[in-house]
This record gives sequence, structure tokens and C-alpha cells, in this order.
Amino acid sequence: MASQQFDPPSGTRDFLAGDLRVREHVFAAIRDVFQRYGFEPLQTPAFERLETLTGRYGDEGDKLIFKILRRGEHEASGDADLALRYDMTVPLARVVAAYGSQLPMPYKRFVMGPVWRADRPGRGRFREFAQCDLDVVGSTSPLADGEVVCAIADALAAVGLGDYTILINSRRALTGLLRAYQVPAEVGGQVLITLDKLDKLKPDEVVGELVDERSLDPATAEALVGDLTAADAVDRLRAALADDEDGRAGLAEVDRVIESAAPVAGAERLVFTPRLVRGLGYYTGIIFEVVAEGMPGSIAGGGRYDHLIESLGGPDIPAVGGSLGVERIIGLLSAEAVTAPRLDVAITVMSDEDAAAAMDFAARLRHAGRSAEVYLGSSRKLGRQLRWAAERRARYALIYGQQERDAGLVTVRDMDSGDQQQVAPDQLAVVIGA
Repeated sequence: MASQQFDPPSGTRDFLAGDLRVREHVFAAIRDVFQRYGFEPLQTPAFERLETLTGRYGDEGDKLIFKILRRGEHEASGDADLALRYDMTVPLARVVAAYGSQLPMPYKRFVMGPVWRADRPGRGRFREFAQCDLDVVGSTSPLADGEVVCAIADALAAVGLGDYTILINSRRALTGLLRAYQVPAEVGGQVLITLDKLDKLKPDEVVGELVDERSLDPATAEALVGDLTAADAVDRLRAALADDEDGRAGLAEVDRVIESAAPVAGAERLVFTPRLVRGLGYYTGIIFEVVAEGMPGSIAGGGRYDHLIESLGGPDIPAVGGSLGVERIIGLLSAEAVTAPRLDVAITVMSDEDAAAAMDFAARLRHAGRSAEVYLGSSRKLGRQLRWAAERRARYALIYGQQERDAGLVTVRDMDSGDQQQVAPDQLAVVIGA
């Protein structure tokens, strides 16, 4: 028990310097891509009103919302009125509903930050994790759908991932499919939630849930699951939707996204996947997920959600967006993918009377844009301080002892080659390149 008292809560982590360097590398690469696409930054609070979040993610998603109990005189009631944000999309919809008239249309935004879900922790699954989202609000153009997919693909390339697949489907096609199989409209949403488990459960287990929990006819459940998991599922879906106008429109959405994103993402990575559902209840059109070998679940996903803003009391504005799961992406990066930055200069302190000079050298270098650290240990032995400089992966070490003080010079040691030269203090920034 004593050893566990210092562990972070289950499903959360502490990030030391090495971990943070990797994360900052990933965030910076993604941010650069999003900005090159013209997306603007947005920041919203870590928590929202409970009523803003509930009812947006389907029954399964709503169960994972971290609720915040009422405070002060209402604490004893055990009721909740606030909740930690579950994703970045609903907060965006709230912002657009509140500030829509002040925002440019189409409004293109990105956001990076933590979200929280009361999920069961596992490999690549946390209760607190970071998301990098981008969205286009106010456009019905299929080019907006394609641009979101392209930006996701470029962001993955920027962080060093190339081996992945983008699965694409349409909620309109899925809704048409339910009609084609005569699934009652009142249970359609629940049926889609169960079908969303096809990537986690065996087909017969999904059939069993459709029959036992969704009250679907056994023959219908078997036919539906069988067609979605068949090798020729795409052909079966197209045939089933041949007479459904909305379903055909959904198929056309898929075809247009694949066509528009292929030049950036690569046609071989874009796969029409009839079994893809995405369980969040607010999707209305195109949906997609990015999967990669070696990581369970998806590393990115998104889709079109045309009526979410209206459901929050705002205007009926169309929107499409995507999200990158940073934790899972980092889990796929090789150890060589991110190199920690090297320290430019390690400054030795050979005696107490040299301390002021060491601080002066550090200030000169920092003002010139170099990274510099002064030795803070107690040893005054040169060998120990040079080992410290090597541990800090310094490019150069500055040595300033009695000999250098008498000459008015500083010894600059190249930590890679071992070569040394003496220079005037005011020439340090010139000799030590950026």
C-alpha cells in the first residue's frame, strides 16, 4: 500500500522530461500542419455544464462522462452539475452557438488539450488523455470533409507515421442499410451502437446482443452482421442501398472523400469500410477512423455532425471534424523518431571565486540564443564536471580556471571531438554556433 500512495490515479500518468520532449515534438508537428491548412487555435474550459455534454455521445458514451459534484452548501446532495469535457467537439459546438455571429464562416479551428473519460484503462486507453482536433464549421462542401482527412494524413506524416489505414463510411449509408433490412426506426440507434462493437466482439456475439438486447429478429440480425463482415461487404452494401435515395447519397459521400483525399493520403490508405459505425450519436454524414498495425482501436477519427450546434440551442450550422489520439500515436513511434535536443554549452565551475564568471558566461550565451547550464554540483574536479557535461549531451563545455582567469580567456572544449581552443569571453557566442 505504501508504494502505491505515490502512483498517479489509475488511467493517468506522470510525464518526466523525456516523455514530455516526445509529446512536445508531436504537438508541434501537428500544430504546424493544422496552421498550414489555415485552422485557427481555440481554447475552452476543462469542464462544461453537465447538460451540455449528456445526450451527445449515445448511451455508452454518456456513461463515461466524469461528473463533478455540486459544491459548497449543495455538496451533501450528491448531485452533479458540471463534468470534465469528454471530447473537444461538443465544446466547439457550444462556442459556435454562443459566438457564431463573431466568427468567420466557414470557421476553421484546431484545439489541443486533455479530455477525460471514466473508461477502463488498458493498453493505449487512458482516463485522461490528449486530443488534437480540427474542424470546419459552416460548410456543406464535400471538400471540407476531404480537407479534414487530408490534414489528418499530413499530420501523421509530420510525426513520422506512414503505416496506417483510413477507414471511411457514412452514417447516411448506415441509416439506409437499417431501412433496407427493415430494422425498426425506434431501435436503429441502439442497433448501430451494437454494430460498432464488431471490431471488439466476434460476429456471433454481436448477433446475440442484437437479438437479446435490441430485440432484433434473429434472421435479420444474422443477415445484417453477415453482410457487414463479408469479404465482399462493399458490394453487398451498394446492392442493398440501390433503391434507397439517402443511402445512395451516403455512398456518394464516401466516394467523393476518397477521391479528394487520395492525392494527399494515398489511395491505397483510403478504404471504404461498411462495418465502421463510430458510436458517437451526433454524426450525420461521413465518418472515418485511422487504424495502425500494433495498436488496438483507432489512432484518429472523425466525421460530419451537421445538427450538433442546433441541438445546443444555436443555429443549424453544418460541421465536420477530426481528432488525433496523441497517446496512441506516441505509442507507435520508434525510439529514434524523436531525438531529445542537445544542450549547447555546459559551463564548469572550478572554484567558488569563478562562480560569478560562470554565471556571466551563461547569460551572454543565453542572450545570444544558445542553451547553457552552469554546473551546480559540489565537486570542483574537472573530470567529474566533464562527465556531467557528457550526461547533459552538451555540444561544448566551458572551462574557466586559474590559467584562463590569468589570461582573460575561456577554454571551449568540443565534447564530440575533444578539441579545445581558448577565446575571449565576448567572442563566445560567435565561436559557439547556434
